[in-house]
Amino acid sequence: MEFKKDNTFFKGRLKSVTYAYKGAAKLISTEHSVMVQFSLGIIMTIAGFYFHITSTEWLFQILAIGLVLSVEGLNTAVEKVADFIHPNYHERIGFIKDIAAGAVFFAAITAIAIGLTIYIPYIQNI
Repeated sequence: MEFKKDNTFFKGRLKSVTYAYKGAAKLISTEHSVMVQFSLGIIMTIAGFYFHITSTEWLFQILAIGLVLSVEGLNTAVEKVADFIHPNYHERIGFIKDIAAGAVFFAAITAIAIGLTIYIPYIQNI
């Protein structure tokens, strides 16, 4: 089967967005870690409306949620490729998967720090 590239700008971009949407839907509907992170993102969004956070706080919160979900998606992709290449346990594959999970850890810690920085003052004023 030969790959046929779509040379029209609009049609090509529309296809790209469609694939990206399908990928995001697959991530949210099949990966438990992404389900958890997505749910936490919704909870934090509700908290932002409840506490009437500032525009700058919204920017940081949106960035943190997007960062965690993006890195979690990349981690999932790395794991799926690694499992496809070498389905059985292999020390090097395990090392690669641990590094990808470590990236998620850094993103999650960053998001937690941002969330605490935003919400501790609001919670203290209750």
